Amino acid sequence: MPAGTDDLCIRPRGVLRGAVLTLVFTGVLATAAATGALPRQEPAVRAARASGGDEGGGATVDRAALARAAAAAMADGKSGKKAAEEFVSRSGDRWGAVYDKREYAEFEQALDGAYTGVGLSAGRAGEDGVRVTRVQPGGPADRAGLRAGDRLVSVDGRPVDGLSVSEAVSLLRGDGVPGSAVVLRVERGRAAWTQTLRRARLATDPVTVRRLDDGAVLIRVAAFTKGAGTRVRDAVRAAPAGAGVLLDLRGNSGGLVTEAAVAASAFLDGGLVATYDVEGEERAVYAEGGGDTGRPLVALIDGGTMSAAELLTGALQDRGRAVTVGSRTFGKGSVQMPSALPDGSVAELTVGHYRTPAGHAVDGRGITPDLAAGEGAEARARTVLSGLGGGS
Repeated sequence: MPAGTDDLCIRPRGVLRGAVLTLVFTGVLATAAATGALPRQEPAVRAARASGGDEGGGATVDRAALARAAAAAMADGKSGKKAAEEFVSRSGDRWGAVYDKREYAEFEQALDGAYTGVGLSAGRAGEDGVRVTRVQPGGPADRAGLRAGDRLVSVDGRPVDGLSVSEAVSLLRGDGVPGSAVVLRVERGRAAWTQTLRRARLATDPVTVRRLDDGAVLIRVAAFTKGAGTRVRDAVRAAPAGAGVLLDLRGNSGGLVTEAAVAASAFLDGGLVATYDVEGEERAVYAEGGGDTGRPLVALIDGGTMSAAELLTGALQDRGRAVTVGSRTFGKGSVQMPSALPDGSVAELTVGHYRTPAGHAVDGRGITPDLAAGEGAEARARTVLSGLGGGS
């Protein structure tokens, strides 16, 4: 089961300042954390939210009618957000969703690569309830001595056994105010104790870079938050001459399309990254010129590679720039338009879909790797990279 992090996931940003298009990725609250998250190009395109349908799209929603339904409910003393949720549910837009002010504010914060939380990720471990899967160095949980493997018994006195991971991390997130306290009951082996932590504003680090034994460079991108594309480009420029790059996009749930385009610019000398349609009008995302087009490149992908990460994968594959290794990607590629509702909540509604440079639809289909590989995917990718001349 996917882990959650008290530091949430990737979501939309900047939408309320005008019709900012988003490709928002799904399952954020369900599989994420207590704050944290992600997402841009030409009108600010964001990390895709998957949709179903013949092209993965599903139905679209009449935004004016949605706003009227919410307003009518409020006039009757009912919840505008709930009315909007019911409207979207009936519309056939499989991935349409409605968020309240607080949820959307958290997404906004997370898109900048920051969040308010205690700095731990959690997941369900069989019958053992909710366990800590990762502790962010330097965060409140780390300073308090929490470790991966610790079991969370309760949060602010509420037992977490029987709760979903998303419910548990929602308790960890609390009100999302830096400095607010959260009381954890923790077990480690036979030891148990109560720990009070204070939430803090923390930064995420979605890009990690390391040199492999054979001289190649491994660049892992967990999400395309703000600045991730530049981090990838800088890592490629700093790599030794002739060293191959293993670009690991496994488990990357998306982010800002603009950041994916900047990452593509590290390996392409301009040109098309993707096309997308918005209510029948076709638009395009382009890479910048001057990328390294000669360095050997292998991209690792899997079923957790989504949205903006799929957009990057499709561009590198279609343009013959990388050998892709792993398993079929998730298949998330719908464009959504955020709409502000009368009560301040926000509805994310599907308005179109994107395609790879060769015109392949991603939504509901995913991208098939050049070389299929399961558990030994990284080893196989390194072998392929070496064969391309990317290792010593």
